[in-house]
Amino acid sequence: MEDSKKKILIVVGTLRKNGFNRQLAERIEKLLEGKAEVSELDYSDLPLMNQDLEDPEPEAVARVRDEVRAADALWFVSPQYNGSYPGHIKNLVDWLSRPLPGQGRDSVVIAGKKATVSGAGGRTATAEMREMLDKLLRFVGVEVMEEGEAGIALSGESWGSGELKLGPADEDALEIQVNTFLGFLEA
Repeated sequence: MEDSKKKILIVVGTLRKNGFNRQLAERIEKLLEGKAEVSELDYSDLPLMNQDLEDPEPEAVARVRDEVRAADALWFVSPQYNGSYPGHIKNLVDWLSRPLPGQGRDSVVIAGKKATVSGAGGRTATAEMREMLDKLLRFVGVEVMEEGEAGIALSGESWGSGELKLGPADEDALEIQVNTFLGFLEA
């Protein structure tokens, strides 16, 4: 039944139009086809988090919060910057972790959401980023999937061509993450 499909919001952590992690997000979206309702969060117009801007709530912040509120789950797909996640991901999470103007902690839209994290990068396969982002998300009340997150170590062929080339083990890891995450959403 179409209405029973979970709504997964993909948060892409690269700003590059054809970055590896954007390509990875597109691959994940294809794997989720027919299994979930998937959309990508556009948060490119979010201002830097500043309490002086919270009230009245900026239009971009309200739009992003509405999209997160409507989703059953979040799937972060991000590169690794200096052993962590990009600053714009932190800015997004900071906005989402704040209560709505004049309301209490129960109005935090990211609290209680389910999430998973993937990333494509260098030889560590974004392990540090995934660990740091998992920790941040848990800190703000997100229920992060414990096992099965896929990290992709980019091949020389990918680096040379600019195209994400996945081997059989990477394809299997993504398929496992999709199935594990869908099961996690049902639990």
